[in-house]
Amino acid sequence: MLTVDLNRLSLRPGQLFLDIGCGEGRHTLAAHRVPGVYALGLDLSVKDLSTAISRIGDMAPHSPQGEVAFGVGDATTLPIADETVDAVVASEILEHIPNYLVVLEEVWRVLKPGGHFCLSVPRQWPEWVCWKLSEGYRNTPGGHIRIFDAMHLRREVERNGFSFMGRGSAHALHVPFWWLKCLFWRSEKEHRLVTAYHKLLVWDLLRRPWITRVFDALLNPVMGKSVVLYFSKPHRNDNLA
Repeated sequence: MLTVDLNRLSLRPGQLFLDIGCGEGRHTLAAHRVPGVYALGLDLSVKDLSTAISRIGDMAPHSPQGEVAFGVGDATTLPIADETVDAVVASEILEHIPNYLVVLEEVWRVLKPGGHFCLSVPRQWPEWVCWKLSEGYRNTPGGHIRIFDAMHLRREVERNGFSFMGRGSAHALHVPFWWLKCLFWRSEKEHRLVTAYHKLLVWDLLRRPWITRVFDALLNPVMGKSVVLYFSKPHRNDNLA
C-alpha cells in the first residue's frame, strides 16, 4: 500500500533512494524493485525495522538488480553525508516530530542538487474529524501532535530552497476506517464495525477490484487521507539565475 508515486521521483540505475521513517519498509522495498537503485530505509523503531528486513527475501525475485538496506536513524540528525542522496521520501512522519523544520533542513543537506524530495502528511479536514472524535487518538504516545495545512507546509518547504513539482493524494477509502476507530476508541474490544471495515480494506488491498479503485481515485482529491507533495532541489546554476 504505497502513498507516494515513485514514478514521479525519476529513479534511475545507480541512484540512492532514502526513506526517512520507513516503518516496515513499504516505500523502501518498492524502490528496491527499480532496477539498479540502492534503497535505504531509516527508522527509530527496531521492531518495525525487523519486520522490514524480514521482507527483503520476499522481494528478491522482483528486485534482482537493486540493493536494499535498513538501519536505525533519526530524521532530525540523519547519519548521511552531505549531498549524497538522489531521492528522499518522508511519508507520514512530520506530524509526529516536534521540530519538523529540522527534518526539512536535514533533507536539504543530504540531497544532491537536482534530487527529488517527496513528503506526505494526513489531510487537514479528515484529521480534524479524528481529533474531535477521540482525545485518545491525538494523545497516544508517539501519535500525531499537529494537523498540517498543506499549503502552509508547501511554503515552509519552499522557504528551505526546494522547488515545488506537484501534488497528489491517497487512501480515501481509509478515512472512514479511522473515523470509526476514533468513534469507538474507548471500547475495550475492537467494535464490530471497525473490524468489518478493516476486513474490507484488506480485501481491497489483496484483490484490488476495479470498483474500489474507481471510488478511491474519485474521492482522493477531496478526502484522501494523505496529501502528497513533490519537490526538487535546484541545481546550483538555477539558484544563481
